[in-house]
Amino acid sequence: MNKAITDGLLLMPPAFEAGLGVWSSENGTAGSATYAGAANAAIVPADQDFGNCLELLKTTTTQKLRYMGQTPLLPGCYLRITARVKAISGNLPSVRIAAWAMGAGEVHVNGLVETGPAVALTAYGQVVTVQAIVGSGSRGGVTMPWGTAPIYGHFGLDLTGSNGGVVRIDDIEIEDITAAFLRDMVAVIDVRDYGARGDGVSDDQPAFAAADAAAAGRTVLVPAGTYYLGSTITINSPIRFEGQVVMPDAARLQLAYNFDLPTYIDAFGGDEVLGFKKAFQALMNFTDHDSLDMRGRRVEVSAPINLHAAVGNKDTFALRRVLRNGQFSVVDGPAWAPTVVTSQATYSSANPKVLSAVTDIANVPVGALVTGNGVGREIYVTEKNVGAGTLTLSQSLYGGSGTQVFTFTRFKYVLDFSGFAQLSRFNIDDVEFLCNGFASCIMLAQSGNTFQLRDCSVARPRDRGITSIGTACQSLFLDRCQFLSNEMSLRAQDRTSIMVNINANDCKIRDNRVVRFRHFMVAAGNGHILQGNHWFQGDEETAGLRVAGLVLAETNLKMLIVGNYVDNSVIEWTNEYEATPNFVSQYSFGGLTITGNIFTANDVAPWFNWLVIKPYGSGHFVQGLTMTGNVFKVLNGSITRVEAVDTTFAGLDMARMRNVIFKNNTFNAVNQVTASPVYLQHDQATEAATWTVTPGAFLPFGGWARNVESVVAEGMVTTASGARVSEMPFVLVEQGTSKQEVRVNWSAPCKGRLQIKVRVDNPN
Repeated sequence: MNKAITDGLLLMPPAFEAGLGVWSSENGTAGSATYAGAANAAIVPADQDFGNCLELLKTTTTQKLRYMGQTPLLPGCYLRITARVKAISGNLPSVRIAAWAMGAGEVHVNGLVETGPAVALTAYGQVVTVQAIVGSGSRGGVTMPWGTAPIYGHFGLDLTGSNGGVVRIDDIEIEDITAAFLRDMVAVIDVRDYGARGDGVSDDQPAFAAADAAAAGRTVLVPAGTYYLGSTITINSPIRFEGQVVMPDAARLQLAYNFDLPTYIDAFGGDEVLGFKKAFQALMNFTDHDSLDMRGRRVEVSAPINLHAAVGNKDTFALRRVLRNGQFSVVDGPAWAPTVVTSQATYSSANPKVLSAVTDIANVPVGALVTGNGVGREIYVTEKNVGAGTLTLSQSLYGGSGTQVFTFTRFKYVLDFSGFAQLSRFNIDDVEFLCNGFASCIMLAQSGNTFQLRDCSVARPRDRGITSIGTACQSLFLDRCQFLSNEMSLRAQDRTSIMVNINANDCKIRDNRVVRFRHFMVAAGNGHILQGNHWFQGDEETAGLRVAGLVLAETNLKMLIVGNYVDNSVIEWTNEYEATPNFVSQYSFGGLTITGNIFTANDVAPWFNWLVIKPYGSGHFVQGLTMTGNVFKVLNGSITRVEAVDTTFAGLDMARMRNVIFKNNTFNAVNQVTASPVYLQHDQATEAATWTVTPGAFLPFGGWARNVESVVAEGMVTTASGARVSEMPFVLVEQGTSKQEVRVNWSAPCKGRLQIKVRVDNPN
């Protein structure tokens, strides 16, 4: 590229013979002294080496010669100034190219190099050529790197050394040699051409901004070097990093064109984690992009990534953002070790989500799992107030008021969002997390909604897959993901890892595959839909124990479990998040629909059950449960029944059961079928006035025979004499010591067959 050609710039000064009125003996600025009529200057018309030239007598310590015309300087342009000189008589001086840099407003730009290397004249009549290159960038061969502040210059030469010598000077040449510096003048803009130094100290942010402004669709090149960017910058052009940038944590690099993880990693010298943090920082601040594409890049992580700290300037965020298409691989190290603190604290059921008078509270981290007597599963520290000595918990404790020692365990997560007070509408798509048994995976923010994990894989989390310490799990979406435990070889009862916990409402958990955690999900809240998932909880032990894959820790659920594959796993339904777990006036167990699922078990003990209700207080009952169209199958053995009540703390009040529907299920290797209403055939072989029907074994949860929907005689009911009995009998329900019998009463002894339909509940 040559600007004299492409842009018509006038670079070459006029020949001396055109007049010396434009040649200054000072700096070349307007009004300075010229050589026109000067006693020490003359035009020589026919020098044998130069033709027409200037003859000059050196009379000052630094004899200056400057062209007074304004030779323009453009960012990215490089000019070479050439002078040919020879000594004629007298003392032999030294000669150098020299200039005077001028900025906007015709003001001199101070602090720049304005002279080239000096060359000594050593013999009379010997032609010496001196040159210097001036340009905006500090590049090899550039004698005078001026940056972008000067917009023109006055160029010429200096004679230095002893006075009294006479020299002759050929016409001074100024030529554009930009092409010697730029590799591809059409496609690339080099930040050095706009003043970037790349020394890691000077603030190159203005040079990057100038290069971006000049690019006009071309690629901005960041060549080898370390470039300090002291403040936030947005680059709208394509950019390529051969060197690296360093920035303050609060400063953002916002790449509007190349907004992808590989470019950020290149920008920060190949540091994958730092590149990800700075890209995430830009994602949460720069609205030109709603997603960060990892472009299949693998990021090796040796310590938790605190995403709130990475962003640095936001506590809340509610715009849709997406992280997609990459992999995080955890490298072992001490940073992954959980922080464990034991502290005494006081709990009051009157203030059910607060621990008070917490000793050593400053050392209890937010996000810590709380364990201790009377503490349910998956309860976390959401907030702490050091001054007040209080901790806010994600759920209430069932154990009642009192003071005791609690253990607080803070697991470490690959992606930790817990510093955000609120984060909504964040999606992670098609990302693989290789936790490698060293780290947990994701901790959600303190609050928010519609966090989504879609088409992702989480492999071998050490302790937890996805943890909610507050309500950021509101409307959580988990779709088409695979979660693989780090405890595959352990017995089910020996495992400790949990895939996900939920505190809020309206979650959609769909089409996931979850393998061999202690619990697939521990869920409070209601309005959840679990559909199309397959969760495995089995092991290799014959007649082995099985634990809860799904823990439902709230009584009134408004929840659908539809079309899942429940594999060697218990659905456990509790009220362990109630501060006063005895039933008083709250809703009891209800609002759960389990329909169209596959239930299977291998090598389990006969007492295994797929559905277990575990009240943590007395007086509870079932007030809405539909279990229809499911398939139950046991391999390598059999079990007694599919459902049970865990009476560790209390049983169910069978007198208050209502809206319990068990029907149209299929049972394989289940010794006792469960149904309500249950259809029974009763054969009375000998005459009796009271026929005793025993449906109790069929009734869910060992409940009472509370209602009879219908009684129909099949065939003729007859007396001992063979007479036909045509009357309608009456029934008595809740009979027998266990209240699981129905008595059918006739006016006289008779015999025959009945079809009877019995319920474990009241229908409303």
